[in-house]
Amino acid sequence: MALVRKGSRRIVVDGTAYRWRLRGRPTYFQGMTWSPCTFAVEHADTRGMTLVVTTDQPHPSNWIGREAGPVLPSNVAAAVLLALHMGWAPTAPGAPFHLDQSAGFAPWR
Repeated sequence: MALVRKGSRRIVVDGTAYRWRLRGRPTYFQGMTWSPCTFAVEHADTRGMTLVVTTDQPHPSNWIGREAGPVLPSNVAAAVLLALHMGWAPTAPGAPFHLDQSAGFAPWR
């Protein structure tokens, strides 16, 4: 899975450049705040394993009007460091690496 370059942002973590992207429009489940917001990260120069991070926040563009905090570059950097510690190899080929940080997310019912 490769990130679409359009809309992605560059971030440097420990001297390594990555690109990250938050989906512009929420999925149906994210729009209804039944599932949390996710973002994706990949190495900026080499294709490899994509990091998919599930946050504990609703998508900022949810349709219910539920308050959501923004995904900040500091959140992305922290997720990258944690994923690297957990074994994510951004330049190695393979399936996406999932990092679930959704503990505490309460879906709206």
